[in-house]
Parts: sequence; structure tokens; C-alpha cells
Amino acid sequence: MNFGSDNMGPVHPQVMEALVAANVGYALPYGEDNHTATAIARIREVFEAPEAEVFLVPLGTAANALALSALVAPWQAIYCSEVAHIHCDECAAPEFYTGGAKLVLVGEEAAKITPAALEAAIAEGLARGLHYVQPGAVSLTQVTERGTVYSLDELRALCAVAKARGLPVHLDGARFANALVALGCTAAEMTWKAGVDVVSFGGTKNGLMAVEAIVFFKPEQAQNVAFLRKRAGHLFSKGRYLGAQMAAYLEGGLWLDLAARANAAAARLAAGLAEVPGGAILHPVEANMIYAALPRAAHRRAIEGGAEYFLTLEDVAGGAGDDPLPARFVCDWSVPEAEIDRFLTLLRG
Repeated sequence: MNFGSDNMGPVHPQVMEALVAANVGYALPYGEDNHTATAIARIREVFEAPEAEVFLVPLGTAANALALSALVAPWQAIYCSEVAHIHCDECAAPEFYTGGAKLVLVGEEAAKITPAALEAAIAEGLARGLHYVQPGAVSLTQVTERGTVYSLDELRALCAVAKARGLPVHLDGARFANALVALGCTAAEMTWKAGVDVVSFGGTKNGLMAVEAIVFFKPEQAQNVAFLRKRAGHLFSKGRYLGAQMAAYLEGGLWLDLAARANAAAARLAAGLAEVPGGAILHPVEANMIYAALPRAAHRRAIEGGAEYFLTLEDVAGGAGDDPLPARFVCDWSVPEAEIDRFLTLLRG
């Protein structure tokens, strides 16, 4: 019973098979192989963007940091949510890769930046002039770090604020497929048609071993990214193993099927959590991530019964009474319904 992170789940068998097939014989290095060419072609097709510049990297942090480094100067600001992954979980990689650009945190609701808050943050930077970082780019997270999903209207509104100020928009899509399935839209509608300039198209959280794609919809914004990736040490010599994963991921709609499974599992889990006596769902459950507060005794039963999620026995041991304790639960594509039901039984006692 593991609900710790979709990073902890297994690689899908079709992806493993693709890696085994790619392991036969010789192939050109540094992304010049046929597997990478196939992956890039499929990404362009998925996004309805035949001119897009695509770069494969092994990590989401690398995808975000390299994408942003192509958009901003060291004296500029990157506007993001207070709980954005680039702020809370990437050890200052965006600041490092951009040469010092500052992350400016924008007020949010359920981890979503609002257009009014974004406009206010940009205006404040401009008003402070030479002595403050200047507007550089906007970074949005889809799915957000609280499990919520920006609607297409919300994305368009935020992009409109950015465009009015001449700012490019980056989308951190570590859980891109989960958001897409939740909205029932196309990849193009959730990115460049809404005003997004570059997306970190994630796969590692959705059944891949280790590959993400940086997709620039305006080739002129990607002129130096090949050099930035090489300098950063993220240009794989045996790039065919990245390309093979991504090509298999996009073949026959596998990526959407895996995301649909994860979202459905989260919906089943959330429905059960809401029925735990003394429990409460803390944020809308819109994809595959859940935040819920549950009584201390319920947590103890689950953890002692073998469940894993973002809470430990040490967390549960402290404090008095049966106060509700907040925790995070994430479902990946592989979690069986029986495991969800067993976990809920433990919680209910």
C-alpha cells in the first residue's frame, strides 16, 4: 500500500520492452539516434506543433531549470506559486541555471496563482525600478503542488496577464498527462493555444524510468538550449535510452491511459478518505494527488499495517489526543483497487 509518490511507482512494461529493444546493437550518440527522432516527432504531433524545438533530459528539475534559463536574465524575476516545485523542491536549481534570477512568490488559492495577484506582483517589481529584479517570466505548475488543476480559462487568463507585460510563460508539467485527462482537452489547448511558450513535459511520474521533454513552441526562444543542456551535463551520450522511453510512452495513447488509471485510483481513494470518521479532504481532488487530514489513531493503524505515504510514525507519535493530522497521498498508474480498499479498511479500524 504505497501512496507516497508517483515517483515511487514502477516503470510500465511496454517502456521496459522498448528499452530492451533499444539495447540491441549500436546507435548514434547524443540524441542523434532514431529512437530520439521518433520521440521528438511524436511530441510534435501530440502538441500539434511541427516547428517546436524539443530537448530530452532525465529529470524534471533539469527540464524546469534549463527551460527557465533560456527565458530570463540573471537580473530578472520568475513569478511562481508559493508552493511551486521550482521554489520548494529544486534546491535553487532555477536560480543556479539562470545565473541568479530571483523567484518571486505570488499569492495563490489552493496552489493556483490568480491573475490579480500576478498582475500586482509584476507591477510592484516595475514600480521599484533599478533596485529590484525586473519582470522576466511566469512559471505555472499543472497539476499544482496541492493536487488542483488550472482550467483552460484560468490558464488563458494568467497567460494574458503575462503577455500584456511581454513575459514568456513556462508550464511545469511534471504531471501534465494527469491534468490533461482531468480537463479532457488536447495538449495544444493546455499549452500554446492558451499562451504557454515552453512546457516541461513530464513522464517519470507516469510510468517512465527517467525522461522528461522540454518543448519550446517558439524556436527563437530555444536558440541556446542545446548548449545549456550540454554545459549542464544533461546531454546523454547514450540518448537512445531516453528516446526509446518517450517514444513508447506516446505510442498508442499509453501516456493518457496511465494518467487515467492514476486519476481514477485517486478518485476512489479520496471518496474513501472523505468517509473516515473525523477526516476531511483539504483541497479539491482533481487529478492523482490528495491532501487530507485524518485522526491520529487512523494514521497509526494504517502505518502500522504497512501503508506508506507522506507521514511517518514519528509524526503520529507526537502530540496529544486524536487531533487530525494532514498528509499527502499520491496514486500512480499501477496501484490496484484492492490495495486502496485495504488501506481504507485500516484507516476506518
